[in-house]
Amino acid sequence: MIRLRHKLLIHLLRLFDQAVTLVCLGGIGNALVERYASVDALAILLLAVGSLFFFSHFVRYDSNAFTGLFAQLVSLFKAVTATTFLLLAVSVVLAFPVLSPEDLLAFWVVMTAILGLCRIAIQQILRYSRRSGMTSRQLLIVGFNERARRLAAKFDACPELGYRILGFVCEGPVEEERANTHWTICGAIGDLQTLLQRDVVDEVLICLPLQTHFTTVAHAVRLGEELGIVVRVAPDPEQEAPFLGRMHLELFDGQYVLTFFREHLLFQLLMKRLIDVSASFILLVVLCPLLTAVTLVIKLSSPGPVFFVQERVGMNRRRFRLYKFRSMAADAELRKLEFAHLNEMDGPVFKIANDPRVTPFGRLIRRTSIDELPQLFNVLMGDMSLVGPRPPVPSEVEKYEWLFQRRLSTKPGITCLWQVSGRNQLSFQEWMELDKQYVQNWSLWLDLKILLRTIPVVLSCRGAS
Repeated sequence: MIRLRHKLLIHLLRLFDQAVTLVCLGGIGNALVERYASVDALAILLLAVGSLFFFSHFVRYDSNAFTGLFAQLVSLFKAVTATTFLLLAVSVVLAFPVLSPEDLLAFWVVMTAILGLCRIAIQQILRYSRRSGMTSRQLLIVGFNERARRLAAKFDACPELGYRILGFVCEGPVEEERANTHWTICGAIGDLQTLLQRDVVDEVLICLPLQTHFTTVAHAVRLGEELGIVVRVAPDPEQEAPFLGRMHLELFDGQYVLTFFREHLLFQLLMKRLIDVSASFILLVVLCPLLTAVTLVIKLSSPGPVFFVQERVGMNRRRFRLYKFRSMAADAELRKLEFAHLNEMDGPVFKIANDPRVTPFGRLIRRTSIDELPQLFNVLMGDMSLVGPRPPVPSEVEKYEWLFQRRLSTKPGITCLWQVSGRNQLSFQEWMELDKQYVQNWSLWLDLKILLRTIPVVLSCRGAS
């Protein structure tokens, strides 16, 4: 009966949202009928089809106690806003001047207000029914570790969630656990099937380490499926939750495939690439006179090629040819072993503050980072990005510890956190830690902050050598 009410409420919510959308769109359609052909009003009413997609995509239709009111209101805001923008687009394409900005704003406000107030009312009704015990759920917790007890205490402190804790299924000796706790111990893990058959259980919450209890978890899920009992798994928030959060179930040729670590931020990555292409192209055009002048000075001041071309390691270990203005003597790479004893960086990186191989003009363009400008071509070609970990040479990668490999999971960049945090003044370990922070916390906003911090760093020549 509880499951029937749950499904009924979900379908009623869907119907209510679409009914409100149709009424609001119908109001606009009636306004159009007065001044335009009825077929035009019909085109506006057909926007309801588009709204079906947006509400199905953004709104999570359930009465789950774990889904908070704020999350529901945010999803509604997204769906209504997307529908409003669709209405705006259609009005522009079909040339409906009667749809003024005030009409669109009224549509958005009325939709948001009605649907929002409806969700608030439903939430309050559900909270009351759960708190009073009318729709309470009997919960059995598998696992008796600290995390399981902490979750149980939260459920007890929030009666509006509607859970009544039947007890725990423990991993250790049952009698010993019962003697040392006030919680009810129903039995051991081996007794789970018997407990589910004997007691009234609506839901099972598993709080076991997945790495060591995967078979037990799979067995509990199978039992829940056979008995019609909801089974939930509460992974460790630090070790397991981030891993499972990247999991996707996909279908390939009739075969289900679990995919991990598929990129979520597709739109941000697309924007990052668009920014890279447009910015690098504009900078190459604007800086063309400077690039030409530097090319002439290098050619006239020292023998050898204008560009220093070196193989570097990019994203997922793909190798590419990195371009820089040559700032050293033409035979600098051949003389690297000769000056190995002067290396001032720890780790596998080779850097000398006053490198004797650097030419006089090369010292100037290195201190001002002008030698890095040809890497804009690498950005344009897609081998690099404006912001990202600096691309290492293959010999450095071969000496990386396992944890340093993470920096190869994203495109290398011209500037990065290391560049704006001290560059050569930092140790190799600090450098790797900064790259790790960048990869873990990447966003367009972080890229923008790094780009803005790069300007004063370049102008002050801080950390360059």
